[in-house]
Amino acid sequence: MTRDRARTASTALAAGVLVLLAGCAPEPAADVGIPSTRYDGVRLVRDVGVGGSDGVLLDVCLPQDAEPGSPTILSVHGGGWRGGDKAQPQWRDVCEWLASEGYVVFQPNYSLAPDHPFPAALDDLETVLDWISGDAQVERFGHDPSRLGAFGDSAGGNLVALLATDGGQGADEPIDAVVELSAPLDLTREGIARGDLDAGFQRVQLDYLGCASYDDCPAARAASPMYEVDSSDPPFFVVAATDDFIPVEQADDFVGLLTAATVDVEYVRVESDEHALALLDDDLRERIVAWLDEHLDD
Repeated sequence: MTRDRARTASTALAAGVLVLLAGCAPEPAADVGIPSTRYDGVRLVRDVGVGGSDGVLLDVCLPQDAEPGSPTILSVHGGGWRGGDKAQPQWRDVCEWLASEGYVVFQPNYSLAPDHPFPAALDDLETVLDWISGDAQVERFGHDPSRLGAFGDSAGGNLVALLATDGGQGADEPIDAVVELSAPLDLTREGIARGDLDAGFQRVQLDYLGCASYDDCPAARAASPMYEVDSSDPPFFVVAATDDFIPVEQADDFVGLLTAATVDVEYVRVESDEHALALLDDDLRERIVAWLDEHLDD
């Protein structure tokens, strides 16, 4: 055999071996993830495409030693429905922190206003919920979608609250527990009267709703968790600051409605002007994890 033929045969054999090895691999290399630089024992799988959606990507944060059937968290970033990204440091930290506590965390991006007004973001998240509960993803990431919590701050808090009280309960697996921080809960004209909603944020809400004014905006009520509360809702952990630009009266009234509907609710009302993740100190993190552990237990 000539040297060239020998080299060709050797190359073909090596290629065949690689194909066989690839066929035996238990999962794509990307699913191994990369180690967290913030939390020991946490790995991150970035930019996973969600089937059935138009370009929605999510990150998955997993405990390195996760047992099959680990509880699941959907974590939704804030940003006024028009900004924010799953990969920004403050939200990446939330994803990895919750994973360090033993949860498999799915943190998606979603369609943003004003180009994609309500209900585009909600539709994306409903698609994500259905995708999370699929057999292929359960096998891939080892989570238990029947033990599903949701975490969201600000606009993300609005979205997870709405998913849990309305839209998301039509998903394959309903949400079992909700943590929301500084969420706008009433986007109607009546919501403006609950405290003193900043005029600039009123405009942000209208852009998200796709409305020119509150006088003719049917989407406002549909986008407001305040009007979806009933006794079938899951437990809520609500955090609000007394001097936030989102009036604390919205949280007060929402908690009152949950309580009247006999929904299990824990309310942390903080004397502060901080907003959303700025409220997330060590003590609050501990309280949230203890509450999630209780409500997502086997």
